[in-house]
Amino acid sequence: MNFAFTEEQDALRETVRSFLENKSAEADVREQMETEKGYDDAVWKQMGEQMGLQGLAIPEEYGGSGYSFVELGIVLEEMGRALLCAPFFSTSVMAANVLLHSGDDDAKQEHLPGIAAGETIATVAYVEPSGKWDESGIEMEATGSGADTKLSGTKSFVLDGHIADLIIVAAKSGSGTSLYAVKGDADGLTRTALSTMDQTRKQAKLEFDGVAATPIGSEGSGWDTLSKVMDLIVVGLAAEQVGGAQKVLEMAVEYAKVRVQFGRPIGSFQAIKHKCADMLLEVESAKSAAYYGMWCASEMNDELASTASLAKAYCSEAYFHAAAENIQIHGGIGFTWEHPAHLYFKRAKSSELLFGDPTYHREQLAQRIGI
Repeated sequence: MNFAFTEEQDALRETVRSFLENKSAEADVREQMETEKGYDDAVWKQMGEQMGLQGLAIPEEYGGSGYSFVELGIVLEEMGRALLCAPFFSTSVMAANVLLHSGDDDAKQEHLPGIAAGETIATVAYVEPSGKWDESGIEMEATGSGADTKLSGTKSFVLDGHIADLIIVAAKSGSGTSLYAVKGDADGLTRTALSTMDQTRKQAKLEFDGVAATPIGSEGSGWDTLSKVMDLIVVGLAAEQVGGAQKVLEMAVEYAKVRVQFGRPIGSFQAIKHKCADMLLEVESAKSAAYYGMWCASEMNDELASTASLAKAYCSEAYFHAAAENIQIHGGIGFTWEHPAHLYFKRAKSSELLFGDPTYHREQLAQRIGI
């Protein structure tokens, strides 16, 4: 069992990093986070048509490249490092995996080629205003059946929900939780962009009033699909968090080398050394958790459920601590809006809470391993 990255995977990382350094520099991030839709059309098109990133982990039969979750995780790590403003996570990690694991061949044929080509922006809407991340929070009702299905209710905290062309919605049918495909411009659907702390990741509230929907997969099997995919989603988020954590560690160490106080670099002071050493230990440990999660996700093995919760809990806390310490090491300049440290701090905090905080995932981990 070898967990080292291959030469091809290292080359993928270098290519994506180079691309993002050019297309997602701090100035680009600040520009896109201020816009309503939150991304650059030209960059998104280039990611899809020239680099094939949106379809990287989608099978070739649906227009993708057929790579594994490990390659997808590498791309997510680099995107987290660069704070890329784009609907990639909602489209290629969330929606694409729900479709892939739905068992619905017609839905796959209809939607995956557009996602792989970068032509379709998609997302998953299952959390409601209650803020519960498990099945107990799903109260939206689906009436009718088949092509006559209608959805009514409210979904909140939907990533890129205000711009998505395809929305996969979880709702209660007569047989339990089921999944449905809804067009972004459907009649009766009201989409409102939410004001969020982390402006680099857009969220929306979606209100459904008798909105036409198409069932995905068999009725009543929605949560079985969604719970499996949620493990993949949180592993993907953990990979993204590791990328951000590594970046803020590098920022802190670099500043400690060049900032001079009392006639010497602040990195020579024991207190700063300890902070940097603790950050390094946590970031490297987070990498181990995320990388093992990526391997389990690519194999879809029995360890995925427990590893996913472990990775999400640990990487969330490691990233947030590293981002906070980065601000402390930078001192006064780190607290200003002009410095990028606060962009990573906000992303770290929002990612910590997204899909369940560390406490939620530790409880889930305890249940899954029978404690």
